[in-house]
Amino acid sequence: MGCPVMLAGIITMAQKLLDVLMLGRCSHEFSWPRRAADGDYYQVCLICATEYKYDWKTMRRTERVDRGAPESTTTTRRSRSHSKKPTWVPRARRLKLDTPVRYRVKNLGSWFEGILQNLSQSGVLLQGPQHLPENTLVEMVFEMPEEISGQKNSSVLCQGRITRAKETKDAKPAQATAETTVLAASILDYKFLHHS
Repeated sequence: MGCPVMLAGIITMAQKLLDVLMLGRCSHEFSWPRRAADGDYYQVCLICATEYKYDWKTMRRTERVDRGAPESTTTTRRSRSHSKKPTWVPRARRLKLDTPVRYRVKNLGSWFEGILQNLSQSGVLLQGPQHLPENTLVEMVFEMPEEISGQKNSSVLCQGRITRAKETKDAKPAQATAETTVLAASILDYKFLHHS
């Protein structure tokens, strides 16, 4: 006999699929933005597979991508090759967060509680009690902002890789000697966690 939570998740997904097929509407649950061959970013709805362009500067989906006719890349290549490369590139826009996060080394049992400080095109910055070395594959559970997921209150299980780690002293006077770690992690992928 199946697990009640898994069964509820299957029923929820079946209902969403029926809504898409029968009513032509979708509540859209978007993937992490991907980079296309032309260098532009896009997101795919994990339910109906519709694609939208994604602008990291505004952190918004812009227009629906129509994959019907192939685009001519000659003009794009010509204009890019003659354009001057910028000498200074502004830092990627960050969403400031103060969101609880649980993290662990991928597929290992111990979860650690931390705080997600911000999210950007390059990934997430979190603070927690456990130091992890660079290049460690991690799993993180947190509420993905609506600007990325397209959904309010959407918990996700992220797969990521630690890109930077720095140990710090906790700034709170009562815990002045407590060691914490600030971890930067790129996001490789995520899936939505549906709770009944």
